Amino acid sequence: MRAEPQAAPYRPDPQILSLADWLGDPVKPADFPRHDLRFRNQRWAKAVGLDGLNDEEWIGHFGRFEPLADNLPQPLALRYHGHQFRVYNPEIGDGRGFTFAQMRDGGGRLLELGTKGSGLTPYSRTADGRLTLKGAVREILATEMLEALGVYTSKTFSVIETGEELERGDEPSPTRSAVLVRMSHSHVRIGTFQRLLAFEEDGHMRQLVDYCLAQFPGPPPPDDAPGRDEPAVVLMHQAVERLADLAASYMVAGFVHGVLNSDNMNVTGESFDYGPWRWLPQWDPAFTAAYFDHSGLYAFGRQPEAIRWNLTQLAISLTLLVEAPPLVAAIERFPDLYHQAITRRFCWRLGLESQGVEADMHLIAAAEQTMRGDGTGPARFFFDYRGGRSAQGPLAERLASYSAVTNDHPYWSGDAPQAMLIDEVEAIWSAIAERDDWQPLHDKVAAVRMMGDALGEPPEPAGHRA
Repeated sequence: MRAEPQAAPYRPDPQILSLADWLGDPVKPADFPRHDLRFRNQRWAKAVGLDGLNDEEWIGHFGRFEPLADNLPQPLALRYHGHQFRVYNPEIGDGRGFTFAQMRDGGGRLLELGTKGSGLTPYSRTADGRLTLKGAVREILATEMLEALGVYTSKTFSVIETGEELERGDEPSPTRSAVLVRMSHSHVRIGTFQRLLAFEEDGHMRQLVDYCLAQFPGPPPPDDAPGRDEPAVVLMHQAVERLADLAASYMVAGFVHGVLNSDNMNVTGESFDYGPWRWLPQWDPAFTAAYFDHSGLYAFGRQPEAIRWNLTQLAISLTLLVEAPPLVAAIERFPDLYHQAITRRFCWRLGLESQGVEADMHLIAAAEQTMRGDGTGPARFFFDYRGGRSAQGPLAERLASYSAVTNDHPYWSGDAPQAMLIDEVEAIWSAIAERDDWQPLHDKVAAVRMMGDALGEPPEPAGHRA
């Protein structure tokens, strides 16, 4: 069984204000013509003491963006640069979102509420600062499925339909609008550091490093790591641990993010910002999510490489503070950390006790061979062979020495696994778009959460310390 988020009182702690003068710009939210509450995440609202808000209060804070008590007095649109499909872009930043509040959960972890589709900012450029309702529905589905599959992800906290008609080139228009609030551990990106390097703001870089180490604590570097006492080196090692684990979690989930640009990489290792995502229908390393990813740069099988490349951009940024060799040494840990993470997560999802990295990697190879051979997708594979059941041939030989984790949840005796393939996603949206029928969405969220309960407590995200 999986533990629910623990209830906690509301504990505002807007630490980001210590950086606000140079990290972002105060902005005003859009004045929307309508506010129809479509989704509120009560299970995570209780973790930060906001579950007691009535619907009107909820809309006031997360649709009109009236400040929460003792929190940010005004939303903050963050400044950052980034590589987008390996092309450096200095003209980005929060173009349709902002940081709205920070608070502590019951364990003392700093959490943020940020937005998507909340209006124009200094970084909107030619865009309208809005989000389509379909985009918001897709983000609900992505975050719920990823959370259930043990990925360290942002949570969709709130979706409010806002009554505007939007024109978009990638969906039938005009289309309905919404504003989304996400709960994240942080919105500090690799692109945040890249901006400070571009402007040679070494003082602000030191402040940002210190902020990250204080607010997102993690383990120290290995004892033999060069420069292990330098704050920038410590942060680099933590980022490598976290993002190697994120890469592994995507692969075990069979998930393709689609846009792994450096401005979409969080230094906490938390996955966020879901646009053209897909889940694999079959095991295919070349499968892409974004129609505009013509070269397959962010294809399923290239995601670990893409994430490591982004870590290199973080290291380059941190050379503003320290010499390169200790940062390179941190990046060189990525392959081993990735293998440790993928074996740990693979065995967890398959319901087996690990036998160590070497043996588990052979098991993963046999699993990939099985999926390629019979066209099975990851969702079906992990469901059918849970605990080693039903396997044949080389896979059965690999599984023979593994011990299953005891789990008698009724989910495992069902006929089929929960999946999140594009046809079902489109059907859920069609029910909303054509009939304003939200029941399929609510049913899917409930079913996905039941699957998460059946999978049990996921592996702890790597590179963190309470």
